[in-house]
Amino acid sequence: MCGLAGFCSFDQNYEKDYAYWNNVLIKMRKSINHRGEDETGQYLKNNVGLSHTRLTIRDLHTGKQPMTIIKNNVEYTIAYNGEIYNIEPLKNDLLSKGYTLKTTSDTEIILLSYIEYGVDCAKYLNGIFSFAIWDSGIKKLFLFRDRCGVKPLFYSIKRNTIVFGSEIKALFQHPKVSPEIDINSLREIFAIGPARTEGNGVFKGIYEIKYGHYGVYDINGFKEYPYWELESKEFTKSYEETVSDVRELVTSAVTYQMVSDVPVCSFLSGGLDSCIVTAIASDIMKKENKKFNTFSFDFTDNNKYFVSNSFQPEQDRPYVDIMLNNFDLNHTYLECNEVDLFDYLYHSVDAKDLPGMADVDASMLYFCQQVSKHNKVTLTGECADEIFGGYPWFHKEEFINSNTFPWSINADVRNSILNQDSVKELDILNYIKSQYEISLSKVPTLYGEKGIKKRQREISFLNLKWFMTTLLDRMDRASMNTSLEARVPYADHRIIEYMWNVPWEYKCPNGVIKGLLRDSMKDILPPEILYRKKSPYPKTYNPKYEQLLVNKVREILSNSSSPILPLLDKNKILSMLNEKSDYGKPWFGQLMARPQLYAYIIQINYWLKKYHLSI
Repeated sequence: MCGLAGFCSFDQNYEKDYAYWNNVLIKMRKSINHRGEDETGQYLKNNVGLSHTRLTIRDLHTGKQPMTIIKNNVEYTIAYNGEIYNIEPLKNDLLSKGYTLKTTSDTEIILLSYIEYGVDCAKYLNGIFSFAIWDSGIKKLFLFRDRCGVKPLFYSIKRNTIVFGSEIKALFQHPKVSPEIDINSLREIFAIGPARTEGNGVFKGIYEIKYGHYGVYDINGFKEYPYWELESKEFTKSYEETVSDVRELVTSAVTYQMVSDVPVCSFLSGGLDSCIVTAIASDIMKKENKKFNTFSFDFTDNNKYFVSNSFQPEQDRPYVDIMLNNFDLNHTYLECNEVDLFDYLYHSVDAKDLPGMADVDASMLYFCQQVSKHNKVTLTGECADEIFGGYPWFHKEEFINSNTFPWSINADVRNSILNQDSVKELDILNYIKSQYEISLSKVPTLYGEKGIKKRQREISFLNLKWFMTTLLDRMDRASMNTSLEARVPYADHRIIEYMWNVPWEYKCPNGVIKGLLRDSMKDILPPEILYRKKSPYPKTYNPKYEQLLVNKVREILSNSSSPILPLLDKNKILSMLNEKSDYGKPWFGQLMARPQLYAYIIQINYWLKKYHLSI
């Protein structure tokens, strides 16, 4: 996995001031060196510059980037971040067409696929990716992003120059791009955050290539096009056939993603999704007479302070132990204490360039840093809930019938921290409503579909296009900030395409949440794991952590120079700080309740200060 950055303009010749612009490329690349420092490189020609920093996972010695191939006197150059899993069939196809390969890297396969198929090349790829290709023959720059948005690619267009990179911080190293915000930036933060509207980079003038899209920049400007979209079809298979198909698809996805020239591990939470991935991967390793590395996460003294609620009914540790009794794994228990968790609230903003999911982001960053000391590649159980219907909002009437994003139905909490001027000016309720209605208008419903079936498809669409991408965004920044590649088997587009049309009564047979996935894996997991209730990523219930948050928020409120202060209702927040927190009423997702609201305020204040942003 890697990081890429670059720029393109048809108004100037970068080679005339080569040393200066090459240094800009180096600065852009250095700002994202944490994504992998095994190899680096730059490419600078008349109208374009590309830079790359590499984490070596495949083809350890001959996959250096940017990579250039010359064919018929035309120079094609790529900078790429990601992993392509279906390399063998792609390689065989290219060889049959007369191409020769100089490396064993997926980078070369992508570039040759572009030379052969043009912009349709992305349709042939199974993997997680973002990449830039400069085609000197037609003088066009192409920016591609994978179907689910696992890998990021941001851009900004300033005075006839496009500047792009794997992370926003890389763009700020270019002389034409600087951090700014406007009123819509604040609406994203306070109305939508920690999610983001598709394609929105929050900073003024910063955008992101949409998932399943590619962008084209040439002398006429920039345009973006979809190459992949969900398609609704009648589903005609029996339940038994569907169970078999799901088993084959999930097993295939995990098997694909075990391909690596360095050892692969997994995050093992003790939940259904990560246990399935671990069981399949462990079996593959066992056939090679190797032991599989696994890691689980929790918080210091959580067994002492844990409080069961409807969103998080039980702890994970007992289920991890069950897996260890049934599989021969090389397991490591990782814990984070309240002081480190608090400190990493700031580090996670540095990693993401934006406020995020508070201690969820912070702890994931901390844990990824610990895992990266042992492995370079990990498999995760992310995305199964969005695809197979695991969240409460797929099932409970209060969420199904809500006329808004179901993971964020209590928008009043967002307004409750703002002063009256901010409430009026930001108008976040209407901003939420507008984004929600735009999303619903894009749902590819089946002809004649109505009532609950239509609503279930809408909620599935919203989850795939909003909630899942928020978690993937979190995972990429947390893992790549520590040079750890996180792979997501459930986000295989073959699974998503298939499950999109599976009827709800199949997904949850007899009301059993994710019953289809459970039935497909009946013989590989212990029953205690197979039928465990949904329990999300852990969070700390330690009162010492909340006290750290409360103290910091008080400090922010008492400091007249705090950049967030002009937006907040100081008296309301002070009143909140004196109340007992309710962990069972999240304002976002399942994990962000009152303490996370405090942490979000802290992150926003730090973000505004870090980038010298003026409200």
